[in-house]
Amino acid sequence: MERKYKQRGYMDSGSGGERAEHKPARKQENFGPRTPNLPGKREVVRCASCATLLPMGIDYTGKCPRCGFELHSCKQCAFFDTSGRFECTQPVSARIPRKDARNHCNFYSPRTTVERETSTSKPLDARQAFENLFRK
Repeated sequence: MERKYKQRGYMDSGSGGERAEHKPARKQENFGPRTPNLPGKREVVRCASCATLLPMGIDYTGKCPRCGFELHSCKQCAFFDTSGRFECTQPVSARIPRKDARNHCNFYSPRTTVERETSTSKPLDARQAFENLFRK
């Protein structure tokens, strides 16, 4: 049997008269919205007073290395809530009057937040960033 079309791929089964079975390419089914490509996450502890990123493994019985804020205080605690009883979500027996002063609460846990990693490079200092604006 003579082939009607001579293009490569048409009836390439190897035998002359038989027609090759062609399976159509299967499309990937997409149900719902696409998953966005989000940056990575990391858990960090920041100072409640100056928002400085505290290094991992810091001693929370000490002070903030930048501003000197007491780290073992109510404002730095994960359970601190101004709308709760004695401004704490845990069942404390007595109110602690100064929330920024050091205390000996047994429920203390440093407040950690989950932040997105938006930058892959180290941030430049202000002077270097300003000079980069006018560089030729």
